[in-house]
Amino acid sequence: QVQLVESGGGLVQAGGSLRLSCLVSGRTLRNYPMGWFRQAPGKEREFVATINWNGDSTDYKDSVKGRFTISRDNAKNTAYLQMNSLKAEDTAVYYCAVSKFYSGGNFYTPDDYLYWGQGTQVTVSS
Repeated sequence: QVQLVESGGGLVQAGGSLRLSCLVSGRTLRNYPMGWFRQAPGKEREFVATINWNGDSTDYKDSVKGRFTISRDNAKNTAYLQMNSLKAEDTAVYYCAVSKFYSGGNFYTPDDYLYWGQGTQVTVSS
């Protein structure tokens, strides 16, 4: 049984930083792209960041480029999202996900992902 557990969310003031972690159990993370998505109240889940299977290719939602960094440690079966210069509009539940595509590149829609975590709340006060 595959499980993804996010951690690191919380309440932070605008301009602050948080680092989200996503620990995968039940299968090896190696060889599968990962992604981070977020969902604010009353809005659809949206793409935030993607990283390919070996970590040498990443991409981001335009509004977080230069502020967020996605990374992975396959030896620890863990993915990360470093979030700096946080803004009130970054407030949302953040989800990590494992892609369905073996040795794939970058993927941008929820349908590209097979396994999801339960989410972690990020609240940025202005």
